[in-house]
Amino acid sequence: MPSYLVQVAYTPETVAAFVAQPQDRTEAIGKVVKKLGGKPGKLYLSFGDYDVVGIYEMPDNVSAAAFAMAIAGGGSCKSVKTTPLMTSEEAVAAMKKAGGSGYKPVGNK
Repeated sequence: MPSYLVQVAYTPETVAAFVAQPQDRTEAIGKVVKKLGGKPGKLYLSFGDYDVVGIYEMPDNVSAAAFAMAIAGGGSCKSVKTTPLMTSEEAVAAMKKAGGSGYKPVGNK
C-alpha cells in the first residue's frame, strides 16, 4: 500500500483550543484513515511551517486526497500538504525508467 506524508498547520484558534484542553488526536485521525481503507501511522508534533506531520498508508491517491480534503474541510487547519512517498526500490525503478525515457534537455540534440 502506498505511503503518504501529511503535514498540517493549525489555525491560531485550534492551537489555542489545544492549549486550553490538551489532547492526543492520534486515535481520532487513525479512525478516519481506517475508514478510508488506509493503515494509520505515527503522528508527530513539529516546529516550523507545519504543526503536525504524519505518515500513513492509503490504498490509492483518491483515498489520500479524500483524507486531505476531510481534514482541510474541517476548519481546524490553515494548511494541509500531502506528499506521496516512494520506497528506495521504487525510486531505483523510477531512475532506471527515466534513464530509458529518451528525454533530451533543451539545446541538446
